[in-house]
Amino acid sequence: MADVDQGSVLPSETSPLVLDGLNTTDSNGTDAVNATVAKFVATPEGTALAYGSLVFMALLPIFFGALRSVSCGKSKVAGENGCDYEYRNSSDMPETITGRDAARFPIIASCTLFGLYLFFKIFSQEYINLLLSMYFFVLGILALSHTMSPFMNRIFPANIPIKQYQLLFTQGSGETKEEIVNYEFDTKDMICLVISTVVGVWYVLKKHWIANNLFGLAFALNGVELLHLNNVSTGCILLGGLFVYDVFWVFGTNVMVTVAKSFEAPIKLVFPQDLLEKGLAANQFAMLGLGDIVIPGIFIALLLRFDVSLKKNTRTYFYTSFLAYIFGLGLTIWVMHTFKHAQPALLYLVPACIGFPVVVALLKGELTEMFRYEEVSPEDAAVKEETTESTEAEKKDQ
Repeated sequence: MADVDQGSVLPSETSPLVLDGLNTTDSNGTDAVNATVAKFVATPEGTALAYGSLVFMALLPIFFGALRSVSCGKSKVAGENGCDYEYRNSSDMPETITGRDAARFPIIASCTLFGLYLFFKIFSQEYINLLLSMYFFVLGILALSHTMSPFMNRIFPANIPIKQYQLLFTQGSGETKEEIVNYEFDTKDMICLVISTVVGVWYVLKKHWIANNLFGLAFALNGVELLHLNNVSTGCILLGGLFVYDVFWVFGTNVMVTVAKSFEAPIKLVFPQDLLEKGLAANQFAMLGLGDIVIPGIFIALLLRFDVSLKKNTRTYFYTSFLAYIFGLGLTIWVMHTFKHAQPALLYLVPACIGFPVVVALLKGELTEMFRYEEVSPEDAAVKEETTESTEAEKKDQ
């Protein structure tokens, strides 16, 4: 899978909001300070710029990922339902999260997080991060390429011929032949891949925070777009479980913060607090885990699709949950800044993102309708559509 739609990076991404200069690495990924140097103190201007930039960057993948989840969530043909690109590959199709998946996710996330913690304690951090860099190099290229596809479709010159390509790996022969990889792409995809590869090489060689954020934003947007909750109850189970997960691993142990500081991968958005003093060479970062964007984001995207299903030409629940996210993240920053301690952002985001829309639904008398709203996976929808078409054809024959 080319992005976070398989949850390949989500468990370790649900890291706390860390906005106190914990990450002290320079643009080359080497230690910028040692233990004898006094702790960096950000200026009020630098702090405000870092906080504001993190909030703004967090909102981008939620807003645009939610819109893309509506317009292209069930489209398989370019141009259908307002979609301007095509899901040619199964890895690009939305994946539906069921209640069972949601219940298991915090357990899987905890095992993954603690496993990473043990790895960093037992093995050399340098070699672990080297392997992770290669892994996320590939994932980041594919995720960024997928993110750029709609934009490339709009600006690509019409007079340039578009050639189709297919990357196919099979195993066995004859009737036992099995597809291992079947990836279709065209000229526009090739251009996106080239641009994404340049960013990937930049990230691997320099670990620059801008390259990190480009990959991080691509992962987050793909997650919000392609990870679909099947109903609101599933969303409550997922957010509730990760609420406990986040609080336990941040306040109960040092595991979350240790992994967040040690993990050199684009699973968090970072912004320098010393940008005004050092420019692009700044190295004292505030950070926000991608899980604190993707997890609430897929719930907000679900509410947008619920809005669409009501066919009232309003986006009440989407805007309510979106504003709730802003409120929750702002509250996280305020608490962190007041108490000078890393905060589990889901502690504040989950009650806000669930509570605000529920209150609105109660006031509008649509709470039952909200919790009855159900989505099916694209595969199940296709089977249902084929069954309906065959039934109608049989009726016509009769």
